[in-house]
Amino acid sequence: MRLPPGPGPGPAPSSFWDPDPSLPIRPPVTDAAVREAERVLGVTLPEALLELLRVRDGGVVSARHNAFPISAPTSWSADHVPLDHLMGAGPDPDRTTLLDTPYLVEEWGLPSPVVLLDGDGHCWIALDHRLCGPRGEPSVTWLDAELGTELPLAPDFRTFLHGLLPENAFPDEP
Repeated sequence: MRLPPGPGPGPAPSSFWDPDPSLPIRPPVTDAAVREAERVLGVTLPEALLELLRVRDGGVVSARHNAFPISAPTSWSADHVPLDHLMGAGPDPDRTTLLDTPYLVEEWGLPSPVVLLDGDGHCWIALDHRLCGPRGEPSVTWLDAELGTELPLAPDFRTFLHGLLPENAFPDEP
């Protein structure tokens, strides 16, 4: 298996989000919502994540940044994992947010402490605070709830962002 070239330059916060005007656009996260999310989650959120959420509090990721290359196959793919949406930090009755992490971790039997960023129940991309503690800089991990497996993706969220590529950069699955 051949992976695409190394990490890209990383998305600018304004180009990270899908520009399609037909998609719902959340306003930027407020400082009060960040404080409440950190209180509920019991962790400090990484600044690189907050930079994105200060542009838009979650939503669909641009097609230029919607996949991350992996070194070992997962149940999703042999060469990448998807990042279709990034959950916001503020409350939203119509969609899943970072605030839903405690419930989802319990429901799906996921390790803790993590903060779920994107996923469908079976598989998740998460900020992983298990080694760094609640105030440290979390790594980014792929969690497969059905298989009970994990795959480290990046040592921190900024490095994860710099590694994002378009999903169409990866060859079609055999």
